[in-house]
Order: sequence, then C-alpha cells, then structure tokens
Amino acid sequence: MIVAVKRTNYKRVVVKLIAFAAVISLFTAYYFHLSGKFQEQEQQKTPLEIENQLKEKRALDIETLIYDEAQIAVELISQDKIRTVKVIGRKLYIATDPDASLDALMVRYGVMALVKTSVEDIKIAIDLKQIVESKYNVPNS
Repeated sequence: MIVAVKRTNYKRVVVKLIAFAAVISLFTAYYFHLSGKFQEQEQQKTPLEIENQLKEKRALDIETLIYDEAQIAVELISQDKIRTVKVIGRKLYIATDPDASLDALMVRYGVMALVKTSVEDIKIAIDLKQIVESKYNVPNS
C-alpha cells in the first residue's frame, strides 16, 4: 500500500489569497463608484420630477385605499352573496343576491351607500369621493 502525503504549497495559497483580495477590492470599488453616481442623479432631479413622483405615490395610495374599501364592503355583505364589484368613476358598484343582508353595510356607510332592490338582485353604489377625502385628506378636485 502506497500512502502519499500532500504538502501544502505556500506559493499557491499566497496566490489564492491575493486573487481573493483583488476580487473583494474590485467589488468594493464598484460599489462606491455606483453609490456616487446614484447620489449625483438624486441631486440632479428637478422639482417637476419630484412633484410627479409625489403624484404617482398619491395615486397609488388612493388606489390601495379604494381596493381596501371594496374588500371591506364585500366582507360586510358576505363574499358568497356578491355577484359583481366594479369601480366606475367615483362610485363603487356592488351587485348582490336578493337575500343578502345589508345591515352591516348600512351601519358603516349610511347615506353614502345608495341601494336599489329588484327581484333579481340588489345593487349598491358607494360614494368613494367622501371616503377618500376623509381617510386620505385629499383636497377637493
């Protein structure tokens, strides 16, 4: 039986350490280079771009607020009774089965919810303008 003992070649270890250090230094230099570029871009933004970003953020916030209100309204009526939910203009339209209970919905929305009952279904229109204004403090527009 032949047993081979492998000795550590110190030259290879040193070369590997130097290569590893070089790679790490390149990544660090690249990181600082890009962070400098991003800072320059942030400083070069015009007030118009900042205003557009704020408008986009506001629109996204209002959209999520409307989605949350639709979800709450559906939960109040009971999801299995809902036929359709639509947002058209400043109104949230919900069509439900004729045997759906609207008590919880009327307690939450009161006069903001217009209800039309027919033999086939119950149609509900909820005014989103007042809800958005009260929750998001949006000026009248």
